[in-house]
Amino acid sequence: MNGTRDDASGASTQERLIEAARELLWERGYVGTSPKAILQRAGAGQGSMYHHFAGKQELALAAVRRTGEELRSATDQLLDGDGSAFSRIEAYLLRERDVLRGCPVGRLTMDPDVIADEDLRAPVDETISYVEERLAAIVQEGVDSGEFSARLVPAEIAAAMVATVQGGYVLARASGATESFDGAVRGLLALLRS
Repeated sequence: MNGTRDDASGASTQERLIEAARELLWERGYVGTSPKAILQRAGAGQGSMYHHFAGKQELALAAVRRTGEELRSATDQLLDGDGSAFSRIEAYLLRERDVLRGCPVGRLTMDPDVIADEDLRAPVDETISYVEERLAAIVQEGVDSGEFSARLVPAEIAAAMVATVQGGYVLARASGATESFDGAVRGLLALLRS
């Protein structure tokens, strides 16, 4: 596929299409993201999407994969840092987020068209599983070092962390305020400390 650079920023049309699709999927979901909207957001000419991608589904898949890669990379940066298991988990849970906008990966789980499409669902599932596995490994480090109770089951604690974050996004979006997200994260951290 040709990724010809054709704008002042040096971004290729293909890259602009992927970024536009990522933003629109986050804002509108799969059905609400039309090829026309993608082209407008990307500042790309009519037909350029089909020059780079077989269609909307292939472009959406590239966008979902990119979003998953970025979330995994951000998770790695926080969890691979220095410090105790608790401090790295705390850094992950307290990282800067656009809470009212929700998680760009988690929101896709509520999109029936994404969930019904095995190809689109796969990178969503892979990303969520990856984050859970990384968190479980950090909890296991904390258990092994005596920082956390030996009674903790790392995979269950990791699942609770992911569920708290994703559920916190939903509650915050429903109320239009971040207090429920922030409170859920503080509560989870307090439970981990005890």
